[in-house]
Amino acid sequence: MKLKGQRSIVDDETEEEMEGTEFSTPAVRIVVGYALTSKKRKSFLQPKFICLASVKGIDFVAIDLKRPLSEQGPFNVILHKLTSKEWPQVIEEYRQIHPEVIIVDSPDAIRYVSNRQTMLEVVGDLKLPDCYGKVCVPKQLVISEDLNSVVAEVSKAGLRAPLVVKPLVVDGSAKSHELFLAYDHFSLLELPVPVVLQEFVNHGGVLFKVFIVGESINVVKRFSLPDITKSDLSKVSGVFRFPRVSCASASADGADLDPSVSELPPQPLLEMLAREVHHRMGLRLFNIDIIRQYGTKDVYYVIDINYFPGYAKMPEYERIFTDFILNLVESKS
Repeated sequence: MKLKGQRSIVDDETEEEMEGTEFSTPAVRIVVGYALTSKKRKSFLQPKFICLASVKGIDFVAIDLKRPLSEQGPFNVILHKLTSKEWPQVIEEYRQIHPEVIIVDSPDAIRYVSNRQTMLEVVGDLKLPDCYGKVCVPKQLVISEDLNSVVAEVSKAGLRAPLVVKPLVVDGSAKSHELFLAYDHFSLLELPVPVVLQEFVNHGGVLFKVFIVGESINVVKRFSLPDITKSDLSKVSGVFRFPRVSCASASADGADLDPSVSELPPQPLLEMLAREVHHRMGLRLFNIDIIRQYGTKDVYYVIDINYFPGYAKMPEYERIFTDFILNLVESKS
């Protein structure tokens, strides 16, 4: 089944996958308006997902950013991820006029993860029980202005090299995801500000990406940066750009790894963490990047939180996201 006006994005292979399956078309359609960057739209609205959603009664309609939002719709749900500074006010004004429409997620919730300082402060303030493991955040420092004092500030804060260097603001651009590794304090003078400095934690070269869609939690393993020894620090200096880590092509699922490194964090721990982050931030669509400190069994570090991540990298995202939308609308009625 194809949505009117979207024939070109549903390919023959997707139709063949859907053939032979019995579906009953819902009498009432759910309209999901979406305002996404072109990159997010291409990765998220895959043909198979659109087909499955359609047979479940869900239609996706692009929001025209050149027209007033109040003149469009009606919508049951709005999904959005845009980088413009004006959009949060647009969606907030719309929400006040149309409280019956479910906005995923609210601009206030997204602001938490638009700043790498505040996103981890929320996790650092959590008082989670240690029964399934200890959840920490790396020691970090924000350098917002003058780099001339950065060496003194880093020493005062007690941060030890190597240091992960991340842009302070996360705005969805490629630049906001440029990461560096500094092997010594003096090399930090070369970097643009504002940035967040985080102590690098050895973690066996494996990162766990925890995808949250409402109450659904799914974990995938990704290869990450290798551990750094004292010998490495004595031989290397300077700042180096990260290779792109944790992307789908760096999947570690199925790899022959040491179980002490590759074993997934306990599900109860992830459920507890996801629930608390949701309650504190108000987010329903996010992922948490977690590492296990090398040499430990149950000491974990949250190193990043992202709003509306690349769900197409998550197994069965089509079914999970379709169920999420259905549950949202049902709970609203």
